[in-house]
Amino acid sequence: MLGSTHGTFTTDLRARVVACGESPRTTVHGVTAAPGDQDVSGRPLHAPVPDLDRFFRPESVAVVGASDTEGRPNTGITRQLLAWAERVGARLVPVHPTRTSVFGIDCVPSVGALTEPVDLAVLLVADPLPVIEELAETKVKFAVAFASGFAETGEAGAAAQERLAAAVRRSGLRLLGPNTNLNAFERFREDLEGPAVALITQSGHQGRPVFTLQELGVRLSHWAPTGNEADLETSDFISYFAGRPEVGAIACYVEGLKDGRSFLLAADRAARHGVPVVAVKVGRTETGARTAASHTGKLTGADQVVDAAMRQYGVIRVDGLDQLQDTATLLARARRPQADGVVVYSISGGTGAHFADLATEAGLQLPTLPQAKQDELHEWIPEYLSVANPVDNGGHPVGDWRGRKIIDAILADPSVGVLICPITGPFPPMSDKLAQDLVDAAEATDKLVCVVWGSPVGTEEAYRTTLLGSSRVATFRTFANCIGAVKAYLDHHRFTTGYRSPFDEAPRTPSPSFRKAQALMRPGRRLSEHAAKQLLRAYGIRVPREQLVTSAAAAVRAAGLVGYPVVMKASGAQLAHKTELGLVKVGLTSASQVRDAYRELTDIARFESIDLDGILVCQMVGRGVEMVVGVTRDDLFGPTVTVGLGGVLVEVLNDTAVRVPPFGEYEARSMLAELRGRALLDGVRGAPPADVDALVEVVLRVQRMALELDGDLAELDINPLMVLPRGQGAVALDALAVCR
Repeated sequence: MLGSTHGTFTTDLRARVVACGESPRTTVHGVTAAPGDQDVSGRPLHAPVPDLDRFFRPESVAVVGASDTEGRPNTGITRQLLAWAERVGARLVPVHPTRTSVFGIDCVPSVGALTEPVDLAVLLVADPLPVIEELAETKVKFAVAFASGFAETGEAGAAAQERLAAAVRRSGLRLLGPNTNLNAFERFREDLEGPAVALITQSGHQGRPVFTLQELGVRLSHWAPTGNEADLETSDFISYFAGRPEVGAIACYVEGLKDGRSFLLAADRAARHGVPVVAVKVGRTETGARTAASHTGKLTGADQVVDAAMRQYGVIRVDGLDQLQDTATLLARARRPQADGVVVYSISGGTGAHFADLATEAGLQLPTLPQAKQDELHEWIPEYLSVANPVDNGGHPVGDWRGRKIIDAILADPSVGVLICPITGPFPPMSDKLAQDLVDAAEATDKLVCVVWGSPVGTEEAYRTTLLGSSRVATFRTFANCIGAVKAYLDHHRFTTGYRSPFDEAPRTPSPSFRKAQALMRPGRRLSEHAAKQLLRAYGIRVPREQLVTSAAAAVRAAGLVGYPVVMKASGAQLAHKTELGLVKVGLTSASQVRDAYRELTDIARFESIDLDGILVCQMVGRGVEMVVGVTRDDLFGPTVTVGLGGVLVEVLNDTAVRVPPFGEYEARSMLAELRGRALLDGVRGAPPADVDALVEVVLRVQRMALELDGDLAELDINPLMVLPRGQGAVALDALAVCR
C-alpha cells in the first residue's frame, strides 16, 4: 500500500490541464461540447463534459421522503445527508407530504412547493418516476435515485428504467442511479494533500478498499456510485474528473459499459489531460459476464474488444481491488519518470534474484549498471556480491552510514528511473534504518522509490510510521502489485508523451471510395465473393485479376486473359465456405481443365441447390503469409477491425488482434505485434520477409471502410489476405461481406 500524501510530493495538475491545449468549447444544458466535431458517420469526436460541480458541492439540497422517525431507513439516510450538507456548506430542505419538520428543519409538502432554487434532489421514494416529472418544473440540476427494482431485475425492470430515463431526458436534469447508494456523500478527509484519487464504482461495496486508503494517508477527492446508469454513467464522471486539477488518477470498478463510444471519448479526454484511468472491468469469463448483467442490467461486451479498446486509449485494466488501489495511488502521486530503467536493491541475493525474475518477465527494463557505477557501489558493498542489477548489499551495510550512500549512488545513475527495495520481512534494527534511509533518499530525488514490505503482520513501526508516513515512497505489500503498478506507471507516461488522439485523425467527410462502395451494398443481404471484391477494390485493396463468367466457353476465354495457371471458384451470395463443398479448383493449366472445372462446379451447385451469380476465373497468386483482416460489429463499440493469421489457422489458433476505429498506423502495427505468430511475417525457415507495410495499408483501408460504411456494413471477412514478400504487396484472395 502506498504511503501518505503529506509533505512536498505534489504535482501541479492544473498546469498539466492547461498544457493540454484543448480547443475552446461551449456549455449547453450543463454539458460542454465542441460544435461541429463529428466523424464521417455523424458520431461525436469529443466527450461531452457534464458540469458536476453543483452535484458534488451543491448550495441547496432537497431530500424527498425525508424522515426523523427512528428505526426507518429514510431516517438514517436523512441524518447522513444532513451531516454531509453541513460539511459542504449546503442548505437542506426536507420534502414530505405529511410532516411539518424533520430534525427541526421546516418541511415542504411536495417538490412543486419548493420556493427556492435547488441544485440537488435526493429521492428517498420507491418510485422516482413521478417525482422526476415534478422536478422538471422546478429547474433542479441533479437528482439521485436510490430505488432498486429496475434493469437489474430483468425485462420488466429494464422497461421501467427506460421510462425513467426518458422522463429524465425530457426534464433537462441529470440523474444518478437508480440502484445507487450514499457513497457520493461520504466523509472525505480534508487534511491530506497532494494529487487525489477520484473513485467511480457501479457496485458501492467494491469501492470500499479504495475509499479506506484515506486511513493510510492517501487523498480521495470524489466517489461516484453510478448504479444502473439510467442517465449519468461512468464515462460522464471520467470526463469530469479528467479536468479537475486536484485529481491525479481515476479509479473505476466497472461491471458493464452503457455505451462504448462514450467510454472511449471519456478515456481520450483523460489521455489528453494526462490523467491515468485505472479500471477493474468484470466480465472476462462467461460466468462473470452473466453475473454482471444480472447486477446492473447492462451488456458486458465481448471481453477481447473491451480489453483492446482500453489499451488503445490508455486505460489501465487490473484484475483485483488491491491492484486497483495500489496502481491508482502510485499513478496519482508519482512524478513523471526520468528514465525507464528499474533497479532492484535488496539485502538478500535470493530476494533480489526472485524479484528481478518476476519484474523482467512482466516487461520491466532492468539495465545492467555501468562498470563505473558498480565500482562505486563496491566501495560500500563487499566485492563478492553482485551489484550489476539486482544490487545485493549482503545486509550489514544497511545498518550504518553506508546504507544511504548506496541508495543515493543508485539513484544518481541516469539510466535509473525507479528504485525498488523488496523487504521480505522485518529484521530490526537494520530494517528500521533501511526504511528511514529509503524515505530520506526519496525526499531528495524526483525519481520513484518503491518498497515492498513483505511482513504479513503490518504493525511494525518501520512500516506503519516510517514508510506509510512518507509522501515520497510508494509502499506495497506484495511483489505482484508493486511490479504491476510500476509497469502501469511507466507505460502510462510513455503512452501520454506526445499523445495524439485518434479522434483528431478521424475522417469528417466521406471519401470517393465511399460513394463507389455504397452503390454495391444490398441491405440485409450477403454479397457474393465477386461483389465483395468489388467493394474492396473501391477502397483500393488489391484483388487478383479475375472475371465472372456464366459459360464454359467464357471461362476458357477468361483464363486466357487472366493468364494460366488459374483458380476457379463458384460465386454466389449463399456461399460462405466454398472449399468444404468442393467449389474451388486450383492450379488449372489448360482449356480442357477449365471446361471440366466449370461443369463440375456448376453441377455441385445444382446438386446443393445453390444459386450462383457465376463462376470466377482468377489469377493464381504466388505464395506468401496468409492473414485475415475483417470488420465486425460489437454491441458496445460498434465497428471493430480484426487482423490475424488467416487461412485455416484463423479457426485453429484464434491468433487475432482487434481495434476500434478510428486508429492510425501506430495502432495497426501494434496489432501485428500482439500476434503470437508475428514471426511468420519476418520470414521463417528460409522464407523471405513479408510485405508488412502493405498489410498495414490494408488494415488502415479496412478501418476507413468500417467507419464510412458503419450504417451499411455488418461484417467483412478478407480471408486469406495473401501478404507477398517485401515490396510485392498484399492480395485479397477471398472476401465475404454482409450488409446491414
